[in-house]
Amino acid sequence: MSTSMPGRHSQRFEPPSGRMSALHMVLLVIGVLVGLAATGALAASSSLVGGLAGIAAGILLIILGAVGLGKGIGPGAPQHDDGGGAAPSHPAQLTGRLDPGLSRWLWLVKWVLVIPHYIVLTILWIAFLVVTVAAGLAILFTGHYPASLFQFTVGVLRWNWRVSFYAYSVLGTDRYPPFTLARSDYPAEFDVAYPAKLSHGKVLVKSWLLALPQLIIVGALTGGVWATTTDGATTGSATGISLLGMLVLITAVILLFTGVYRLGLFNLLMGINRWIYRTIVYTALMRDEYPPFRLDQGPLDPPAPPALPGPGGTP
Repeated sequence: MSTSMPGRHSQRFEPPSGRMSALHMVLLVIGVLVGLAATGALAASSSLVGGLAGIAAGILLIILGAVGLGKGIGPGAPQHDDGGGAAPSHPAQLTGRLDPGLSRWLWLVKWVLVIPHYIVLTILWIAFLVVTVAAGLAILFTGHYPASLFQFTVGVLRWNWRVSFYAYSVLGTDRYPPFTLARSDYPAEFDVAYPAKLSHGKVLVKSWLLALPQLIIVGALTGGVWATTTDGATTGSATGISLLGMLVLITAVILLFTGVYRLGLFNLLMGINRWIYRTIVYTALMRDEYPPFRLDQGPLDPPAPPALPGPGGTP
């Protein structure tokens, strides 16, 4: 027996607006491989000119691949619950629906089942970093994040969220994640509203200075507890489990022995992941809105708080 989500909360399905281009995916993969090989050659000092040329070629291929993939995804739309249609509380909207009939034991092997996703995501995250730097330069001079590159970065985060929801951050579904950057009817989805304008100056300080308090909190939620011991001239260290990992483990053990996924734990895990992804969106220069210091728990992105009434009794 498993707990299920309240019936009034359901995510509206919007069909994918496009398919991934195999050609552009190949270009991106080749670009990453060429860039890594050139970086290795440059580090080994075998050829300075050749290494720099290889890195430049790799970056160009990555950008071309990302542009093509981003154009195939198309712009995102805010997601609302079926009843209200209220405005979201943040431009980055992370949602997840808990499956009502989760397997007791499948979570034990999910980390193995998603190895193909890990391989693809490694390539995509390298491209994500390259695209973020390129977009930062564009924002600095134009105040705009190139739309196709923006949709690509949203797609990478969407893909990563689906895999983590399935395998290690929530364990909220037994449905295998799709191999796509586009939106789908998967129980876990992620979207970011495209910004009409971004600050020229903030791009220089958002990722390392303004985001520092958020990064400290995210580090506390996801980082392990370190224990260091010293024995004479020998120093050793060991890592403990993170808060997020501990909550997922507790959830998994309860599911294993009772067949029940505790709704309170699910809501808390959703809130932690929502905080993490909002911080990633800010540090990746995708929005100028500062992430709120709060856990917005639950399966759907909560609506914005109602406006306070003015002196005349109206908002």
